[in-house]
Amino acid sequence: MSKPPTDAVTQAMGPLPRLIFMSRWLQLPLYLGLIAAQGVYVWHFLLELWHLIEAAFGSQTAIAALVKSIGYTGPDTVILNETIIMLVVLALIDVVMISNLLIMVIVGGYETFVSRMNLEGHPDQPEWLSHVNASVLKVKLATAIIGISSIHLLKTFINAANYSDKVLIAQTVIHITFLLSAMAIAYTDKLMTQEH
Repeated sequence: MSKPPTDAVTQAMGPLPRLIFMSRWLQLPLYLGLIAAQGVYVWHFLLELWHLIEAAFGSQTAIAALVKSIGYTGPDTVILNETIIMLVVLALIDVVMISNLLIMVIVGGYETFVSRMNLEGHPDQPEWLSHVNASVLKVKLATAIIGISSIHLLKTFINAANYSDKVLIAQTVIHITFLLSAMAIAYTDKLMTQEH
């Protein structure tokens, strides 16, 4: 017996189940809001990159903007030194990783909780999207958060002179907590997969 068409299944649903099922579209504004946030991150990335390029050509205004944005107060804040460049590049990597996290949430969340995108066979379909579900999405998000936390912690350690010991310890503990949480999520997911 063939499976009835999707429209026929939807027509056969009662009014209350249909309303509940259609409520998933209430998430659409949330995903559109995340796309707007992605646009803000792109703007911030381009602005920081532009300041870095200007600073490389000797612009004191650009160097001052970079130093202010990364919170650096080292001995040479009037020249573009290796530490400033490293901190700015790590900040740019941080933006890229957060942007990747946003894409995972937007695309994976929409595909999992709202509607199929029908990307099968599309040359640009992300590899992970073919087997995405809520469980896989959680593990991928936890891994992305650990990556972001690692970059942030590295930035803090490079600029450690500007932070108190309390802040350094707190950030390290938070990072370790992220690691343990991700391991717990992955282990739980493994146990659930074995049960099925």
